[in-house]
Amino acid sequence: MVQTKTSPCDVLIIGAGVMGMLSAWELAEAGQRVVILDKGQAGLEASWAGGGIISPLYPWRYAPAITALATWSQNAFPDLIARLRDLTGIDPELLSNGMLVTATHEREDALAWGAGLRQAVVEITDDEARALEPNVQLDETPLWMPGVSSVRNPRMGQALRQICLHHPRIQLIEHHEVQVVGGLESPQVSSRGEQLIADRVVLTTGAWTGGLLSGLDLACPIKPMKGQMLLFSPCGLIVFGSTLEDVGFQRTPNREAFETLYASALAMIPALQDVDLEAQWAGFRPGSPEGMPWIGSISERLWVNSGHFRNGVVLSPASSRLLCDLMMDRTPIVDPTPYQPRNTP
Repeated sequence: MVQTKTSPCDVLIIGAGVMGMLSAWELAEAGQRVVILDKGQAGLEASWAGGGIISPLYPWRYAPAITALATWSQNAFPDLIARLRDLTGIDPELLSNGMLVTATHEREDALAWGAGLRQAVVEITDDEARALEPNVQLDETPLWMPGVSSVRNPRMGQALRQICLHHPRIQLIEHHEVQVVGGLESPQVSSRGEQLIADRVVLTTGAWTGGLLSGLDLACPIKPMKGQMLLFSPCGLIVFGSTLEDVGFQRTPNREAFETLYASALAMIPALQDVDLEAQWAGFRPGSPEGMPWIGSISERLWVNSGHFRNGVVLSPASSRLLCDLMMDRTPIVDPTPYQPRNTP
């Protein structure tokens, strides 16, 4: 059973998505006593809603700092998923099926980006493309990224939740709204009238991070960006999406998005017109300028690991390890400078 009475701890993490739970696990394994809180059930916001692709879409559009995190994470995922499966019995189903990229007007940029990364982006023939995806209508020959994997991110969240529930140095508390007041140097966290005692506080609150920090007089660009998706259920599952909407926290899926997504799905895969549509849903990405996350300290007591925009799942292993490296004063896995939280105008 999830505990509801908190104990003093070394690190208090607010936000129990994949990023928060992986951060808690990293810190606990490093010997820290961790309390992690969420306003709902762990793993049921953006961590549940995404597509689970273990790569940024169009990775050449991003800064090298994003590639650094993504590359480290992609190398870490096989061992991470195997460990989650072995420890919990929940299989997040990591699959290495590759990814076709249809943005062929960006061919030169894509090939240039992949030139230094072995087999990252490959030119293929029309016949090879049809063999890979016989049901997809392709106006031009796509590019092929053979090393891209995918994961069932809802199951990854479930497995991480079990880790947090049973780890001796982690206390997971769900369905607790949190208030953060005071200042950046001395944040005070309370929930249900109880003040929570911790040496350091970490915000892994995704799309809600900017709002929390604004209450501490820090201008933060992280904000909600709504994305809607469709799920078709033939013999397997086909997830199709997504929209990108700057509408605040308006969660309800709408008809306009459905019609746009459905028409695009049929244009790309005509056979879907004979397939049952199982669901439409929306989630909130933690939008940030150029998709650059904040990972690090705002003050000695206040830390953040958020703002990963469309790449939260793929960047989560590296981001969580980097946060732990910085908090434990270890040599960081990558240069932390690009992700340093900063006050914005």
